[in-house]
Amino acid sequence: MGWLIPRLLAGVAAVVAGSLLGMLIGGISQWPALGTCIGAATAALLYGFVDAWRAHRFMDWLRGQNEGAAPRDAGFWGEVGYRVERSVRLLERRVETENMRLDQFLSAIEASPNGVLLLDENEQIEWCNSVAADHFGLDPQRDRRQRITNLVRSPAFVAYLQSGEFAEAISFSGPGSRGTIAVLIRPYSEGLKLVLSQDITDRERNDAMRRDFVANVSHEIRSPLTVLSGFIETMGSLPLTEVERRRVLELMSQQTLRMQTLVGDLLTLAQLEGSPRPAADRWVSLQKVLGRVHADGQALSAGRHTLVFDEADGVQIAGAETELLSAVANLVNNAVRYTPNGGTIETHWRLRADGGGEIEVRDTGIGIEREHLPRLTERFYRVDGSRSRDTGGTGLGLSIVKHVAQRHGGELEIDSEPGKGSSFKLIFPSARIRYLEPAVDPRRSLDHADAS
Repeated sequence: MGWLIPRLLAGVAAVVAGSLLGMLIGGISQWPALGTCIGAATAALLYGFVDAWRAHRFMDWLRGQNEGAAPRDAGFWGEVGYRVERSVRLLERRVETENMRLDQFLSAIEASPNGVLLLDENEQIEWCNSVAADHFGLDPQRDRRQRITNLVRSPAFVAYLQSGEFAEAISFSGPGSRGTIAVLIRPYSEGLKLVLSQDITDRERNDAMRRDFVANVSHEIRSPLTVLSGFIETMGSLPLTEVERRRVLELMSQQTLRMQTLVGDLLTLAQLEGSPRPAADRWVSLQKVLGRVHADGQALSAGRHTLVFDEADGVQIAGAETELLSAVANLVNNAVRYTPNGGTIETHWRLRADGGGEIEVRDTGIGIEREHLPRLTERFYRVDGSRSRDTGGTGLGLSIVKHVAQRHGGELEIDSEPGKGSSFKLIFPSARIRYLEPAVDPRRSLDHADAS
């Protein structure tokens, strides 16, 4: 109320001043009373006009965008303008701060690896991040304010949304070929819903692979154990001749070796997956590795094949010698097993155009259909299961080779055609290859040739 008394006093002062001025003028014209009334009325009208003009300016500012300063008049309207302007500016700063926080919050949700979608009480899309848009096949801008069930027509999702029972998440195939999507709905506020989505395609694939792996290991171990159990029972219950006994012991030894090989490969895989990558400063002689693999390959072939190995004097690869030996040996052993008698198995070392190097094992064996090539490195995957077991394979060799290649920064390339043999290439990056004297680094020779 501090503004009321000054405002009243200003009005009274204006009327008094007008009255006195009117009385002086009226005294001159012999009408002092009339002059006083006219002066007071004129002063009151003038004061009211000025006050109305100030109020009009202030109202124009309020009706506008409030971008400039409020009218800086003296008195009541000046005070009102200042206080209203200060309140507007404070409100603008608060709105700006809240908008900034909202943008930061939405940016954080946008960066989430999971999908987030907001539905209103009519199940219309209020907002969704790009991950949710990808999961549900939506457009974040175009589909806003659209009913979700008009856009996502999966029966499982629609039934889940309409059931109102959101204690457990559901999974369904995403629109198009987006794999498997897990969805969890959480109600909030009045009728609003928060829809959380996650792509679980890889998880389900890994779970399936894990189940297959356990089933395959169980099957691979059960088969030789069944054979051993049968032979043990036979030896304990039936009289056998010396020849029969030796034959049974030989078969038992084969099955025992098969289980030992399987367990060894499983341990090798577990070690590859659970240990750090080989150091890049431990250099292994490639000639030494190829020499050992050559000897083992000849022993396995027993003269039934022609084995050709390149010389690799002075070539070194940075990594783990046992892993490199295991990878190359697996490739050569596979070539020996699947190449008919009289075939040829070649192992070559080559420098690649990008400075890297490759170890190629090529055979003249039975070959593989192209449809099987992408799956050859899967654990226990066999093109012909019975033939693989007959040759002594565990179904883990190429999986080990792939892991070794990846741990050394390289990759495994496979090319094959039925009846024309197969080619397996272990490719290594240039950073893991070096040449020692007396060998000449082919890369330096190429550089000198280019310079000349």
